[in-house]
Amino acid sequence: MILLDTSALVDTVTGARRSAAAVRAAIERGERLALATLVMYEWLRGPRSSQELADQEALLPREAALPFGTAEAARAAELYGKLRAARSRQIDIAIAACALCWEAKLWTLHVADFRDIPGLAVSRPFRDELQPGKTTERQ
Repeated sequence: MILLDTSALVDTVTGARRSAAAVRAAIERGERLALATLVMYEWLRGPRSSQELADQEALLPREAALPFGTAEAARAAELYGKLRAARSRQIDIAIAACALCWEAKLWTLHVADFRDIPGLAVSRPFRDELQPGKTTERQ
């Protein structure tokens, strides 16, 4: 499974849509793509056009968003206690906890924000995915 964070979703369905080709390729390979409800929250609170919302719904409907439940909350709290500058990155830590609980790769444009999270497979959508605990970028 591939979990898109908010930056990857935005980059897929808005503006130049740089990540759209990678998302299409992942779907064609049979990968399951998903959003966390936390990503839906960040996405929906932003300034979105009706076309962008329709494109998101066609690709990853809000009803299919995976919940931030008790297991994800416990994992996020555990990470929060171990990571530097955790207070300023609470949502990112919670999204990473979702990816870890669901054994998903995380696609983000902000790889550096996640590289210190143990066991998390993180990359940019338009880069090759790597094994857990590895990143594609050194930022």
